[in-house]
Amino acid sequence: MKNEESRCAQNEESLLEAGLRHNSSFLILHSSLKRACAHINSYLAYKLNINIYYYYYMKQDNNEELFPVVDEQGNILGSATRGECHNGSKLLHPVVHLHVFNSQGQLYLQKRPVWKDIQPGKWDTAVGGHVDLGESVEQALRREVREELGITDFTPQAVTHYVFESTRERELVFVYRTTYDGTVTPSDELDGGCFWRLEEIRENIGKGVFTPNFEGEISKVIPDL
Repeated sequence: MKNEESRCAQNEESLLEAGLRHNSSFLILHSSLKRACAHINSYLAYKLNINIYYYYYMKQDNNEELFPVVDEQGNILGSATRGECHNGSKLLHPVVHLHVFNSQGQLYLQKRPVWKDIQPGKWDTAVGGHVDLGESVEQALRREVREELGITDFTPQAVTHYVFESTRERELVFVYRTTYDGTVTPSDELDGGCFWRLEEIRENIGKGVFTPNFEGEISKVIPDL
């Protein structure tokens, strides 16, 4: 066991460096784990670090996925990879958003996982995803809703479309809403989700709880929020 512990200690630095190359959130979990595991042996701590590293290494967006590049009217001009669209190039690419209300007027929000390359760990629109190359906006919407929430029987209502720009990307956002009282089954690609009262949303805007995209968009869906 001592030889194993020694080898673990020697390899810990390289493991941490590798984790940081793939996702900076690894550093946060690594530091927390070190504090939490102060009372157990280094071998067990190292094994836990390995589990966390492989979780983040495997759970990454596919930067080679192809998206259409469009103009502000949605006309396709070409294509680019996810990595190219998210590297600050500002290539305009289409996305779909669905705001899911229940009959009590509450709004469902998803929790973005910490391995996401944009806005990790924030609460966001119930469904949001890119339109894949060769896919229509409606096809993308129904696919994303099925994949992220397990919902197939819903009636989308178009709200608006607009251009969203951040330091990393530029999106043509197609916004929809629906009312749904059935079962919601969040994908394991998310960190869960729940319905929020509008008062709760109002109280937490501007506090770093939600994505900037959601905060900028919700007034288009609920003008009097």
